[in-house]
Amino acid sequence: MAIPEFMQDLIPLLLALLVGVGIWSLLSLFSATNKNEQTDRLKKLSSKDATSSTESSDSKGGIFNMLLKTAKALASPMMPSTEGEQTEIRKELSAAGFRSENAVPIFQGMRFITLLIFSLPSIAYFIPAYGLTYDGLKYVVIFSAIGMYIPKIGLWYVRTTRQQEIFLTLPDIIDLLVVCVESGLGLDAALRKVCDEMKDHAKVMASELSLCNFQLQIGRVRKEVLRDLGERNGVDDLRGLTTIIIQADRFGSSIANALRVQSDTMRTKRRQMAEEKAAKCAVQLLFPMLFFIFPGVFIILVGPAAIKMMMSGAF
Repeated sequence: MAIPEFMQDLIPLLLALLVGVGIWSLLSLFSATNKNEQTDRLKKLSSKDATSSTESSDSKGGIFNMLLKTAKALASPMMPSTEGEQTEIRKELSAAGFRSENAVPIFQGMRFITLLIFSLPSIAYFIPAYGLTYDGLKYVVIFSAIGMYIPKIGLWYVRTTRQQEIFLTLPDIIDLLVVCVESGLGLDAALRKVCDEMKDHAKVMASELSLCNFQLQIGRVRKEVLRDLGERNGVDDLRGLTTIIIQADRFGSSIANALRVQSDTMRTKRRQMAEEKAAKCAVQLLFPMLFFIFPGVFIILVGPAAIKMMMSGAF
């Protein structure tokens, strides 16, 4: 069944509109969620050019507010019905580095946009082709589900990549923190020193420590800052590290010894993970050898004899 002519004229316009809205919301997500609004405002007020930065932010405020209202309007059909579900989504976004209070509606708005981008063209193509049959509805549902879960897959990839980077760079952070503490620096000064030294080698942890230093400077309690550091990233080793520092600071024990034990434990865990991956390589290589290497070897060994037998008329 052919697509009606008026629908053929509307499909390009509709796709262009949906792609434009999707890119628009995507840019607003990454521009709005990387920095907390209160932290950004305090940084602007503490800088020398606070007046000029405030004026530039006011000029952009209208566009951002319009983007935010659009994202919230699109997100309303996708917003979770309970506070617990919103909290879980907020935790996932926080672990991926998006911590604005508007991150949840913007993310849900992106899910709604990708749902429309995949579902409307599939409806325009498969329903006229198959009609309201099982096959037509099946393809529409499949493409709609793909569109709805693409942002979640992207969020999962960003979150796991970020957590893996934190896990791999955390022992080096701890070693440098031990050196700073043993040289006579206080914990706050040691955190600032580690942040300055590791900003090129461990960018994610450097940004997290920078946020901790800023929170300490504005008067937050150290225990709350460290506990927040462990909770918002979703990394068990980082959570354990902050717990050890809090307990050592509370009971007056040596922070350096506790950090050294934690660093050795994490390096042992990394070595065990590397050994586990190496042990799995033999099993993982079995399938490529079975499907790609063995057929080639078989052709090389048996092929000439088979060709000779065919030419001699044996077959």
